[in-house]
Amino acid sequence: MIDVVMPQMGESIVEGTLTKWLKKAGDRVERDEPLFEISTDKVDTEIPAPSAGVLSEVLVEEGKTVAISTVVAKIDESGSGAAAPSAPATEQPAPQAPTQAAPQPIAEKPAAPKQETPAPQAAAPAPSPAPHEPATEAEAAGPLSPLVKKMAREYNIDLRQVKGTGAGGRITKQDVESYMSAQGTRTMAQSVSSPSYPAPAQPTPQPAQQQPQPAQPQPAMPRAEAPRARVEPMGTMRAKIAEHMIFSKRTSAHVTTVHRVDMTRVAKMRAKNKAEFQSRYGFSLTYLPFVTRAAVEALRAFPIVNGSIEGTNIIYHNEINIGIAVALENGLIVPVIRAADEKNVVGLQRSIVDLATRARSRQLKPDEVQGGTFSITNFGSFGSIFATPVINQPQVAILGVGTVEKVPVVTDDDAIAIRSQCFLALTFDHRLIDGALADQFTARAKHVLENWSEEIL
Repeated sequence: MIDVVMPQMGESIVEGTLTKWLKKAGDRVERDEPLFEISTDKVDTEIPAPSAGVLSEVLVEEGKTVAISTVVAKIDESGSGAAAPSAPATEQPAPQAPTQAAPQPIAEKPAAPKQETPAPQAAAPAPSPAPHEPATEAEAAGPLSPLVKKMAREYNIDLRQVKGTGAGGRITKQDVESYMSAQGTRTMAQSVSSPSYPAPAQPTPQPAQQQPQPAQPQPAMPRAEAPRARVEPMGTMRAKIAEHMIFSKRTSAHVTTVHRVDMTRVAKMRAKNKAEFQSRYGFSLTYLPFVTRAAVEALRAFPIVNGSIEGTNIIYHNEINIGIAVALENGLIVPVIRAADEKNVVGLQRSIVDLATRARSRQLKPDEVQGGTFSITNFGSFGSIFATPVINQPQVAILGVGTVEKVPVVTDDDAIAIRSQCFLALTFDHRLIDGALADQFTARAKHVLENWSEEIL
């Protein structure tokens, strides 16, 4: 029997939410076949089966958050499993179908009571004359003006129901309009109050047929009741991201420095090799691997930026593992390029494309989102010039890359030229890194990009 556990999807991750089972108890599973989906603040992905066999037991239900290393299921490698007991459960509802269908023929027998229906029909005509009694005017309190009488006749208003506010309880035109408004006939009352008051086309019987029309203004009411906002709970990944961002802000003393970089040489190199690069490797050549390569050189020159803080100790990492922020439909994830200092532009571009593709298709492995020592976020891919990114804990710095665009520039000889430029924004933890060191680091990366000489192909 093999235990299936909740994996650790990042160094700072201590729990995960099991969002969906892709197999049910009794199903046959193969090794590395997607078994269930989990969600954390760093990854929202599918977890493969650790072994082939039968999923004999599911211990954690969907939507439940558990600590890492918690056993969530068991796989029987012998293949015997528990598939057999699940079969009778599906057969139990079947016998109920005949018992429910049996009473249907009996429903034809109660046809005889239909003979009693004439009795209610005979009583229906009795109340019809009451609403149209002409006594509505005579019995109203106080004298009535001709206009009030006309409104009462044409709209079939029982003036006994109208409260008069005039002298001696006299009913005024405004009282009738208020009554009509309360009954949902405000529109018709407004037309009566206009100077050119139209006479009805026919005598009193005609308004009786139009009586249903006062209900027409009612559909306007839902407009006032329409919801002004939609409320829905945060998804697990979004809630974890929020928690992680607040934790980072509380932990690190965030400061951002911005440097403008002339990317003309890189842009020309990219344009020269773009078509052949696509043909040879099957994916596009972007600016990001150039920036990553420059960041590696800067990290070699200033290793403290590649470090982290543990209490009052500084941890200097011997490996340069660069996390690349990837935007997802419902959040953000930072998969890691391990040993980034050992890769050239082609290797870095391949790793970036591979990690981003698998991140969006939920195919990342647990060790691919942990172990990062420095991070890069390319907000320029969405057109942003520059931003102030948040540090990915427990790291001490993150580099933001703005969009590369052509702009007019005054050169050293006071001429105006068109150059390709972008902004690099380094957010650093001021607890460990001072402003001068941060600027030296960014200036080093800038120098590599502005004086690019490394061949691509």
